[in-house]
Amino acid sequence: MRHRTLGEVNVGAIGLGAMPLSIEGRPDEARALATVHAALDAGVTLLDTADSYHLPGAEPGHNEQLVARALATYGGGTGDVLVTTKGGRGRPADGSWTVTGSPRHLKSAARASLKRLGVDAIGLYQLHKPDPSVPFEESVGALRELLDEGTVRLAGISNTTTAQIRAARAILGDRLVSVQNQYSPAVRDSEEPLRLCAELGIAFLPWSPLGGISRSSLDGPPTARSATGGPPETGPRSGPFGAFHAVARERGVSPQQVCLAWLLAQSPTVIPIPGASRPETIRDSAAAADLVLTPQELDRLDATTGR
Repeated sequence: MRHRTLGEVNVGAIGLGAMPLSIEGRPDEARALATVHAALDAGVTLLDTADSYHLPGAEPGHNEQLVARALATYGGGTGDVLVTTKGGRGRPADGSWTVTGSPRHLKSAARASLKRLGVDAIGLYQLHKPDPSVPFEESVGALRELLDEGTVRLAGISNTTTAQIRAARAILGDRLVSVQNQYSPAVRDSEEPLRLCAELGIAFLPWSPLGGISRSSLDGPPTARSATGGPPETGPRSGPFGAFHAVARERGVSPQQVCLAWLLAQSPTVIPIPGASRPETIRDSAAAADLVLTPQELDRLDATTGR
C-alpha cells in the first residue's frame, strides 16, 4: 500500500474507521476482530477509534478495547500501526451524541483511553468536537498539556472550521498533525479546511468518506449489502454520483474504491478512514490506495461533485 505522512509518521494511505464494530448493528466479536486483522493484512496502519464508540448508555471504550484486542491477537507485526482515538463526546441511553470539551473532562478521558488501549502513550489523540459551552482554546490547551506530560504523542482536532484550525495551530504548533472532518462526494462543507490542511501540511482525515456512494454507520442499520459485501449503495447508478459507478465499471473495481481514490487525489495530505464491519469490505477499500485515476477520470468525477 502507498503511504502518506501524518506528522512525522508514515501510515497507509487508507485507514480503518472502527466505529461500525461497536455501535448499533455491530458484528459479533469474531467478525469484528477478523475485520481489523484483514485491514492489517491489507497494509492499513491507521486505526481510528473513540471512547464514545459504544452502544447507547453503555460504558465508554468498547471500540478502544476491541482495537486493543485485535492488535494483541494479530499474528503479524504491529509496530508500525498508529491508533488514533478521540475524546469529548458521549453516548447516553437515548442514543444521542453529547459534547463535553472541558479541559478536566478531556484529560480524564485521555488517561482512561490510555489504559483501555494498553499503551505507554496514545499515538494520536483528537478533540472529537468543539464544545460551544467551552472556549475552544481551553479545550486545545488540554491537548497541549497531554502532549507535554507524555500521555499522547500527537494531537488532532475533529469537526472544526478553518478559524479553529488556525487557533489550534497557534497553540500546538507542529504538534497539531491532523484534522478529521466529514468529507465525501455528497458532503463538501469542508473544502476550505481541506485546502488549509494542504497548505499547512496537516493530515486531513475524511470521516464517512463514502457519502453519496455508500451509507454511513451514522445513517442507521443497513437494509441490504452492496455487491462488494459492504454497506448498501444510497442511490441508483444513474443518480447524482453515477460517474463513480461508470468509472468503476470501466476499471473493473467497486464504486467505493473509485470514491476513495478520488479523495486521495484531492491532496497529498488526505488519508480517508472508511468504516467497515466485514473483512471483505476493508480489503476492497484498502485496494483504493493503489488505484490511480487519470486526469480525464478525475475531471468526470469532479464534474459530478460540482467542483
